[in-house]
Amino acid sequence: MSDLGRLIANRYRLVERVGRGGMGTVWRAEDELLGRHVALKKLHVPPHLHDDEIQRLYERTRREARSAARITHPNVIVVHDVVDDEGLPCIVMEYVPSVTLGDALKRQGTLPPQEVARIGRIMAAALRAAHDAGVLHRDVKPANVLLGNDGRIVLTDFGIAVESGTPSLTKTGELVGSIQYLAPERLRSGIAEPGPACDLWSLGTTLYQAVEGRHPFGRDTAIETAYAIAAAPYDPPRNAGQLTPVIEGLLVKEPDRRMDAHEAERLLGRAAATEAAGDAPTRPERASGAATPARGGGRGRRAALWSVAAVVAAATVTGGVLLWPGSGEASMKGHPSPAAASHPPAASPSPPPPLPAGYHLVKAGQGFSVPVRDGWTPKDMPGGEVAYIDPTRRVALRVDVVEFAGSDPLRHWRETEEAQTRRDNAGYERVRMAASTFRGRPAAYWEFTFQGRLREYRAVELAFSGTDGTQYVVYLSAPNAQWNQYRPVFDATVKGIHLREQDR
Repeated sequence: MSDLGRLIANRYRLVERVGRGGMGTVWRAEDELLGRHVALKKLHVPPHLHDDEIQRLYERTRREARSAARITHPNVIVVHDVVDDEGLPCIVMEYVPSVTLGDALKRQGTLPPQEVARIGRIMAAALRAAHDAGVLHRDVKPANVLLGNDGRIVLTDFGIAVESGTPSLTKTGELVGSIQYLAPERLRSGIAEPGPACDLWSLGTTLYQAVEGRHPFGRDTAIETAYAIAAAPYDPPRNAGQLTPVIEGLLVKEPDRRMDAHEAERLLGRAAATEAAGDAPTRPERASGAATPARGGGRGRRAALWSVAAVVAAATVTGGVLLWPGSGEASMKGHPSPAAASHPPAASPSPPPPLPAGYHLVKAGQGFSVPVRDGWTPKDMPGGEVAYIDPTRRVALRVDVVEFAGSDPLRHWRETEEAQTRRDNAGYERVRMAASTFRGRPAAYWEFTFQGRLREYRAVELAFSGTDGTQYVVYLSAPNAQWNQYRPVFDATVKGIHLREQDR
């Protein structure tokens, strides 16, 4: 019988199962006393266990609650209560709307180094707080790192944690924890209880996997993986950038020479600041077809979107401002511009209006210039695109010129690009894709939304063709919650486009 809807301890109503691991199932529950959502972890009891083994499981659950409760840190899960359900202990914790780092990596393969540095710095800080409180986590891995929808990073699942001064719940010769993330000293000596350095090794493995997309010691079998961890070298990271010395320091096989949490936190903070990506989209998502030559839409897999550094997942989206077919001007959904409502496309294009206050004109390609907000910083992108990122590091304007790309971007989007975007970005929703015009030229508009790892994004893209078949592209992405704030930037950019052929 399903547990959905059950009332636990006369207080917590099970609403939705949000996770399942080796030791328990985690539910989103409604606290009917306080009227809030909580996470409730129910213990798994495998059949045919002896009574002493069941008691050990019970005690581990209680210790998980006690261990987490000893740590006061914003990036460690908060435990509210431990309650009994039909003789089984259940942990009641804060509910963090999120995905795990493990799920984000399964979906996207890798994360940008600057985002991994940000996540890693917070993990190191959380581990330092745990160690200072006398708690060893013992199971640090991507699946136990929550990437909150609000940007918060939370270390969770202290199910096999151990507190200093408490008796061991591990049998002689038994190793607990995920084999891929066990430190080499535990595998070599078979010691049951780790030290703080073991958690730091697991952090290093997690960071390596996040930037490289693979485990540093991954092999075909668990035995081969364990041997590699204990004795074999690993391939140096290729994508880590300034994280490289941190990863190397954490993956030192001798625990007394391994980097500690304080140093890791300091260097990861420096790496995140130096990369200076903040929460902005900074590179195309790595996806199948990324190297496809531009056709139709003119950007090939440019719509492979942006990695949003504050969002894990790392992509932004197109959508928000509507260019109604035949309008030639930007307008809000449901609010066509006056020009769209009363005038057909002009037979001959008129010159762009003067620059609005707070903008400056930048050259975005041969014969192509656009207005950009003052204070937005440029960033060159692969494939010749140029991005301009706002001071919050969450909003990006992207412009591109693709010579002889064709005259039908809409067809390209419908036949090729949308399918790739839908495949590579969970939660993709098309809002509008339509033919349009821009100053009498054939154009296309594409809007969609995408549930990023930390927040929902919305953006708009306009693609139009010149008389010689050159494709011009303007794209703006921003958090959906702030879309009305940033939409006018797109309007000003589109209205202020300068084309060399116009000036002849």
